Amino acid sequence: MMNDELILVTGATGFLGVRLVRELLDRNPQATLALLIRDKPGQSGRLRADLFVPPSERSRVQVYSGDVGHPNCGLDAAAFERLTAETTRVIHSAATVRFDHSLEEARRINVEGTRRVLDFAAAAPRLRSFAYVGTAYVAGERSGLIREDELAIGQGYRNTYEQTKAEAEALVRSRLDSLPGVILRPSIIVGDSQTGVTSSFKMMYWPLKIYARGLWRTVPGYPDAVLDIVPVDFVAASVARIAFDPAALGGTLHLCAGPQGSATIQQIADRAMEFFHAPQPRYVDPKLFFAFVRPILFMALWGRKRRVLRDGRAYRDYFTMRMQFDTTNADRLLEPAGVRPPHVLDYLDRLFNYCVASEWGRKPLSVQ
Repeated sequence: MMNDELILVTGATGFLGVRLVRELLDRNPQATLALLIRDKPGQSGRLRADLFVPPSERSRVQVYSGDVGHPNCGLDAAAFERLTAETTRVIHSAATVRFDHSLEEARRINVEGTRRVLDFAAAAPRLRSFAYVGTAYVAGERSGLIREDELAIGQGYRNTYEQTKAEAEALVRSRLDSLPGVILRPSIIVGDSQTGVTSSFKMMYWPLKIYARGLWRTVPGYPDAVLDIVPVDFVAASVARIAFDPAALGGTLHLCAGPQGSATIQQIADRAMEFFHAPQPRYVDPKLFFAFVRPILFMALWGRKRRVLRDGRAYRDYFTMRMQFDTTNADRLLEPAGVRPPHVLDYLDRLFNYCVASEWGRKPLSVQ
């Protein structure tokens, strides 16, 4: 019975989380959502939720001030007892996605936060499913085809985000014998495939912006490097569906474009060249660039171009990846319901249009 569902969602205020909340409300009209949201100075969790929960749905949304980085997820004893008694499903998507956190700080949020949400789920007698939203980039520095059932096979990691998300996933896997859980691994999440709307202009958007504005055209990477991106509407629809699918329990799913839907850096650059009327990018061997070219440029350049060199370090490895994500498990469960990722090249222009219309996030638009 759907009317006895209480779905606890962490990470609800994030880019994916906001879309996921709306998807859950639309798909489950009788269910109640419990959102665990951190208070901010001068802004309570309730107020933060009201910014994205439609007024007509607020009676179905409970907001709890909390933090997965704290014992009992930051809930007081009464709230913890009430929530564990009533929760039927948990969707854990809260995480830090910053690449520059120290390992200690990233572990506090991504690993220990996941441990506390798992402990919460274990204390919930009515629990039907635990959906953990991880990342496909737990594959780290691997290449080739990455299978959904693979995790740690001795690979290294590019940053503390990848490492701690891999550690958190290992923790979830260790609990799957006792919890009805599923692991979901999206790749790089971008704007809506139909409207291009996004609230996050990181990852692919940052190098795209400096290229479109003529600030930089040198790419320390390989033209045949693979960029697997997926639109937020696909990921939210997938998570909302899989969280209720008993056939998914115990498994790991890549919510990715996969070999059939991803594109190379060159293909995306060609489309960007045409759209932004920009020059052909110059590809430079990344080892040569970071060992010799970048140090010289960093001393010679000032202003915006020097900031580009500084900020671009976080993204350097994503221009060199030669790995693809197998989507066999995800396809088996999602395709019968008509949920599948569009090919990257099919909606790139919509992403570009929104970037221009919103002035790269500086101009708020009313598109929903």
